[in-house]
Amino acid sequence: MTASTLTALISVSDKTGVVEFAKSLHALGIKLLSTGGTAKLLADQGLPVTEVAELTGFPEMLDGRVKTLHPKVHGGLLARRDVPEHMAALKAHGISTIDLLVVNLYPFEATVAKPGCTLEDAIENIDIGGPAMVRSAAKNWKDVGVLTDASQYAGVLAELKADGQLKDATKFALSVAAFNRISQYDGAISDYLSSLQNDGAHSLFPGQSNGRFIKLQDLRYGENPHQQAAFYRDLHPAAGSLVTARQLQGKELSYNNIADADAAWECVKSFDSLLGETACVIVKHANPCGVAIGVDALDAYTKAFKTDPTSAFGGIIALNCPLDEKAALEISKQFVEVLMAPAFTPEALAVFKSKVNVRILEIPLPTGGDSAAQQGRNLIDVKRVGSGLLMQTADNHEITLADLKVVTKLQPTPAQLQDLLFAWKVAKYVKSNAIVFCGGGMTLGVGAGQMSRIDSARIAAIKAANANLDLQGSAVASDAFFPFRDGLDVVVDVGASCIIQPGGSMRDGEVIAAADERGVVMVTTGVRHFRH
Repeated sequence: MTASTLTALISVSDKTGVVEFAKSLHALGIKLLSTGGTAKLLADQGLPVTEVAELTGFPEMLDGRVKTLHPKVHGGLLARRDVPEHMAALKAHGISTIDLLVVNLYPFEATVAKPGCTLEDAIENIDIGGPAMVRSAAKNWKDVGVLTDASQYAGVLAELKADGQLKDATKFALSVAAFNRISQYDGAISDYLSSLQNDGAHSLFPGQSNGRFIKLQDLRYGENPHQQAAFYRDLHPAAGSLVTARQLQGKELSYNNIADADAAWECVKSFDSLLGETACVIVKHANPCGVAIGVDALDAYTKAFKTDPTSAFGGIIALNCPLDEKAALEISKQFVEVLMAPAFTPEALAVFKSKVNVRILEIPLPTGGDSAAQQGRNLIDVKRVGSGLLMQTADNHEITLADLKVVTKLQPTPAQLQDLLFAWKVAKYVKSNAIVFCGGGMTLGVGAGQMSRIDSARIAAIKAANANLDLQGSAVASDAFFPFRDGLDVVVDVGASCIIQPGGSMRDGEVIAAADERGVVMVTTGVRHFRH
């Protein structure tokens, strides 16, 4: 079968590129069928097009709800050309084969994303005939090529022009893409409708959750070499998230690289470089081991590295500013697994050219906006537990100076308040129980992931001592309240002058009294940041 003997049915909601595509099909001698608005558009462009209503002998009905649900359409799509009985049935009923189907669906996802979308709007944008045709064509992939996105037009045209027909491998790939699209579409409908509540409002957590993820790559192995793994992204990823990264050089990312890189990137982008918060975050085993803000990339990195040079060895480094040659030369002195920034100067890339194993990722920062998604944030976090999922709204809460409540007799200085806010921002990204010492825009000691908060405090102090960092006058953040005064005594004993914590313990009074007794400042946030 050659292109000149083929018939294409075109029925698209999104008409991007369809006129040019149809013209190219016509130039190849392919007969054109179409529906409603698409048929009118093609006819207005001077293309010879047969309307489906003419093919079926029935007009479009019920405001366009019924137009392609007909044996002359589905018979032409589903008939197997290699089965004589199928072809005989087509002949007996006057049905012609359809060899190419071009369909994209009613814009359900875009409709329900609009503010003020009503249930009626949503229902009217549920496509029926389109998915039915797509399924028919995709099922009969050996005989029918099915296109569900404008991005497929160019490749299909190139193959038709070169070979006069589509290869089996191409038709199968198009079929898989078509079934994936139908799955995504049905999942979006299910999510929307099952989130509806009796009062018409929408629950954040629908009655059925339909995950829709696209595989980016297979990984060499998982968290450990005996585990298999792959990396997926959301169907519509948030701007400025790790999955939008472009790898400029280096080895393939591993499972652990990706997990650690995500922790580093989420932390560093919480600092606003436009407000002078040029930041560097160094992560090891999913925990920040050094965080700092500086006057430039070199200054921020140098300060972050000082916190824990031992742990920084083989770590993940993220910056929220372009990496220049000066900073690159300093970073290149260390062993680094992954280096991330929104941009790299040519001179910086040249520094790492000989270090072929260093994975360099360029990730554009989110441009900002009103919604969390526009700001590059997840809206919902998911954790796998056995045969189930835990779902929660993401921890996107940020505090300002106005949110802080001073609970001690001693009042904080402006410098202490800035150190406390910095420490609090870092503590949010440290595994619980978390204790973070900070001062002068850098971390001084980090205690992470201990079963006891007092042990996290001791470890943070030990880390600072090992790095020869002075904790006198430092600020301390605790991701959750102090259950007893002993944790406070530990941080004050090593030099802390001010503490930020959520508050809310039944022993808050005892802890605050201890702070007054020790002559230190304590402020509470009213917000906890557990990170398990």
